[in-house]
Amino acid sequence: MEWLHNVYKMNNFSSRTLWRFGCSARLLKTNHFRTAASNTSFPAVWMLSMQYSGRIPGLFVVVKKNSFFTMPETVKDKANLELYSPHPKVRGMTLLNREAFKRTVVVPVLKVKKEIINTLLKSLKHTVLQRPGLKRVVEDPEDEDSRLVILDPHKIPEFSLGQSEQEVLKQLNVHPEVSKYDLELTYENFKSEEILRAVLPEGQEVTSGFSRVGHIAHLNLRDHQLPYRHLIGQVIIDKNPGITCVVNKTNIIDSTYRNFQMEVLAGESNLVTKVKENNISYELDFSKVYWNPRLSTEHGRIVELLKPGDVLFDVFAGIGPFAIPAAKKKCHVFANDLNPESYNWLLHNCKLNKVDNKIKAFNMDGRDFLLGPVREELSKELSLLKEDQKTSFHIVMNLPALATEFLDVFRHLLVGEPCSTTGLPTVHCYGFSKHDDPAKDIQERAEASLGTSLDGRCSTYLVRNVSPNKEMLCISFQIPADVLYKRPCPDEAKPASKRLCTSKDFSEEKLLS
Repeated sequence: MEWLHNVYKMNNFSSRTLWRFGCSARLLKTNHFRTAASNTSFPAVWMLSMQYSGRIPGLFVVVKKNSFFTMPETVKDKANLELYSPHPKVRGMTLLNREAFKRTVVVPVLKVKKEIINTLLKSLKHTVLQRPGLKRVVEDPEDEDSRLVILDPHKIPEFSLGQSEQEVLKQLNVHPEVSKYDLELTYENFKSEEILRAVLPEGQEVTSGFSRVGHIAHLNLRDHQLPYRHLIGQVIIDKNPGITCVVNKTNIIDSTYRNFQMEVLAGESNLVTKVKENNISYELDFSKVYWNPRLSTEHGRIVELLKPGDVLFDVFAGIGPFAIPAAKKKCHVFANDLNPESYNWLLHNCKLNKVDNKIKAFNMDGRDFLLGPVREELSKELSLLKEDQKTSFHIVMNLPALATEFLDVFRHLLVGEPCSTTGLPTVHCYGFSKHDDPAKDIQERAEASLGTSLDGRCSTYLVRNVSPNKEMLCISFQIPADVLYKRPCPDEAKPASKRLCTSKDFSEEKLLS
């Protein structure tokens, strides 16, 4: 399973996204300007994490709507992180007071004539301050014909320019004297992770992730973060344009309807939202149905396998992230969900996307759906299938906590002989695994339910890492003919007392009836 391990590493790497927080462009207040007349060392005052330009070594930013966001657990330069933070008095704050975050810092500046500002900014682009939300050029309170260009304090230690910078200034006829400038930072100028590091007790992990579902940010806070949950929620709203509601999951996902209890931490209580995934719009009540934006890639992967005219049976369809794109692709779709709310939103989204005449929707238990509509449709379609026909049948079972337990339904689901082995349905079954070898684990569980070996007849795909020791996987396989079909007894026409069927055959027939 070395290939799966490599896929896992790639998936883990691509999922290391930074918590994307907005930064207001509010202008900073300036107090006064003074010349550096001594050799006093310049105190480093901030860490320029360059979150938006993705310049932290080892990390990168993925900007994607309806994505999962996490804050970096570690920062390479911890010393700089400690020096650049809001006012220490905010430590332990549980009710957000934005005024308490004001802090004055000292920054290096160059005095430059207005007419050469743009030229200098281009020439010293690696030395000038690049922090988003902060102006690089401010008014000179002593000279209206000049401006003050703020420099990166990490690039100008001890207020001393390097030789290359001095050469540039000489060519532009700019005096190389670096001066000090008092700059007032406010709540709007700090990033979310900086705010939360300053507020939460020192030494405690501030890492927290959230999923964005339309206007809703969904958190899974840890116990030590709960006393600060309302503050955290408000910070997320402040720093993320478009988010107007923050919720925290308060219990595990219920395996029956796949929803969970939640607490609104900040913002409005409206949990009916709109999302867009793979260019398709959905509407849902997040408090009553299951929706996970981290499955967008997986939904697209499965739909990509389908061809126009194929048949899709979606056993646990939710609001339609597999079913609706498949119908858009001109597939014949049968979609089912046990949750009445999911079923209603599925119907709503079918109409919203104008595929309501292409999807047959059901509100049934998954097992009943397989034993009823799926068996009926397969019996009809497979008996008419010819060798040269290219129609494929796909059965998607996305209920990772329980789906493998439903696979036993396929044992002798149909009666007779297959007309074409190429037309046998392909199952895409999802599951969680905490095993050291998750691919082997899910295959063995699938084999136990089917009662046959899948060696050489299945593929396993790592969908995502759910938690440090828990993976979500998809196992795909074509149902073997000897599993799917029950061969009729040769002398089936004889009275039951004279049939040659074994007791095993009889018990299986009774079980399936």
